[in-house]
Amino acid sequence: MQITTVGIERWRDAVVSTLMTIDGVTCVYERSDGADREREGLTNRIGLAAGTLPSTIYAVEGNEKYNVNVEEGHKTGFYIDQRDSRALAGRLSRGARVLNVFGYTGSFSVVAQRNGAASVTTVESSGPALEIARQNGELNGVDIGELIEGDAFEVLRRMRDRRAEFDLIILDPPKYATSTAHLERATRKYKDINLLGAKLLAKGGHLMTFSCSGAMTADLFQKVVAGAALDAKRKMRIVQRLGQPIDHPVPLTFPDSEYLKGLLLQAD
Repeated sequence: MQITTVGIERWRDAVVSTLMTIDGVTCVYERSDGADREREGLTNRIGLAAGTLPSTIYAVEGNEKYNVNVEEGHKTGFYIDQRDSRALAGRLSRGARVLNVFGYTGSFSVVAQRNGAASVTTVESSGPALEIARQNGELNGVDIGELIEGDAFEVLRRMRDRRAEFDLIILDPPKYATSTAHLERATRKYKDINLLGAKLLAKGGHLMTFSCSGAMTADLFQKVVAGAALDAKRKMRIVQRLGQPIDHPVPLTFPDSEYLKGLLLQAD
């Protein structure tokens, strides 16, 4: 679990004890760290909160299973908020050349391979994350495909220069705007990565692009992506708006909780 606000911190013990009453739960591991806690005046807390930590932890999602590193992985170790989008990517992957950028431990890549992709390339800056991606491929009975360790912007520029082309591109970058103070810089990064993605997209191909920055509104994100497509001289249309699944609700009185914004686009 991860607590990032003072309000929930006050209920920490009650949350832990309640989680331990759920059938099948044998432990609660806490990853309450990061800049959000610092802004709230909270110290970081990482470690076992209750129970005994198993030597191996898996996340089961649909027909796939993923190795999760709760101790050293990003946030709580697995991005469950992309469940619906992973399923969609699977449906779009049959026969496609797939590029998964900021691929982390390869969940989108696993789904693509299991759904009959022609090829899958995963780009990720973390070597240990790519090793888990390889393991996740084996765990699900598929070859994970090509794994490229490096800065996503540099890797995609090299691909652009050699005129590489993909039928499905997934852009799921980290949170570039942790607050409105970082929004201008974040906007430039989102535009740059989507510009590169648009240039690598085959005619008729699909681009799945995301922002998990709460400070980036859905309207602004669409404008940024539209600007990138124009600069890339690509005509693209919105096929579907993407976001967090039903178990990540958005209260009417707390619109900022709609932090995950995404677009499924198709190139003409």
